[in-house]
Amino acid sequence: MQRKHLLALIAILLIAVLALAACGGAPATEAPKATKAPAATKAPKATEAPKATEAPKPTKAPKEEAVKPADEIVIYNWSDYVAPEMYDKFKEETGIKVVEDNFSSNEDLLAKLQGGSTGYALIVPSDYTAYIMIDQGMLEELDHDNIPNLKNLDEQFTKMYYDPGNKYCVPYLWGTTGIGYNNQLLDTPPTSWEQIFKAQESDPWYGRMTLLDDVREVFSAALIYLGYDNNTKDEAQLEEAKQLIIGAKKGVSGFDSDTYEDLVGSGENILAHGWNGDFLQANDDYDGVIGYVMPKEGGTIWIDNICIPKGVSPEQKLAAEQYINFLLRPDVGAMLADYTYYASPNKAAIATMDSDYTDNPIIFPPAEVRAKLHLIKPLGEFESVYQRMWDEIKSAQ
Repeated sequence: MQRKHLLALIAILLIAVLALAACGGAPATEAPKATKAPAATKAPKATEAPKATEAPKPTKAPKEEAVKPADEIVIYNWSDYVAPEMYDKFKEETGIKVVEDNFSSNEDLLAKLQGGSTGYALIVPSDYTAYIMIDQGMLEELDHDNIPNLKNLDEQFTKMYYDPGNKYCVPYLWGTTGIGYNNQLLDTPPTSWEQIFKAQESDPWYGRMTLLDDVREVFSAALIYLGYDNNTKDEAQLEEAKQLIIGAKKGVSGFDSDTYEDLVGSGENILAHGWNGDFLQANDDYDGVIGYVMPKEGGTIWIDNICIPKGVSPEQKLAAEQYINFLLRPDVGAMLADYTYYASPNKAAIATMDSDYTDNPIIFPPAEVRAKLHLIKPLGEFESVYQRMWDEIKSAQ
């Protein structure tokens, strides 16, 4: 019974709830007012980019160490062509030792270097050979900053045809080629190349004379005697000169560029084809028995040079340039000239020397002799013709 009443009560309550819902029910609660969005906070001021730091200055490459001169150099030189004390003096002053090797002709010098020989820091070629070597790129350019004594050269020696401005070489000494004779064994000095090239068995010098072992010098003497240009490229003229030389071989004891002056001085020989300074040097050694003449037909004049072969090390090159500068000092240039009896291109050296040297007509030929002197000039590929004919002369019986 009570349960029925409870159910009835629940039903009444449910009906009431539904009725209220149908009438809109309880008033709706207002939605809460929208809260204002918080004011936008100002963006912080952009911080300035840090100032660019300057790139560090590039560090300088470390300086290369200065080149030091080599302790020793080798010079390829003509024999007996330097005062021996000069090497000692140079070593005392610089600590650099100079070793010498010798050649007998320009052709020997050129052939050796063309053949690949190395080790020489200095060489002493004559003018026409220097020209060939410059033309073939065989020489180093000189650094004139290392050779301030170039100012001592006579101006004419700065304008040589083979090396104007001394770009590659410095004149060493100059001289002439003529005939030396023993004045104790010959009453009258020789006057002509004929006395060599046309010697007769009755002549006292027949079989007692020498010709230089030098292709261009011997051909020059023969060509000048025949009245031809000593630099001719006419093969008929060369053939005539070749036959003249071959004919002279019967009266010649040999071809010699190294000892000919001593053979004359000792009396073993009476005449010799050779260089003026060599005869003058030997004359001192043999108590004045050697004379020297330029034949009436004329002879050759030449300038020897000191140069640096291509390919030397920087150390060798610097030492070589120091030696060249040493040679160009007035005192050293005078020492060289006084010993060799050749003419110096160093005007500062000549100014210090006495008249026995400066007034010697064999060393400094007078104008009338100079007018008959001829340079040996480079002939390019035609040099091979001279060499071929020289070989034929040497092999002829």
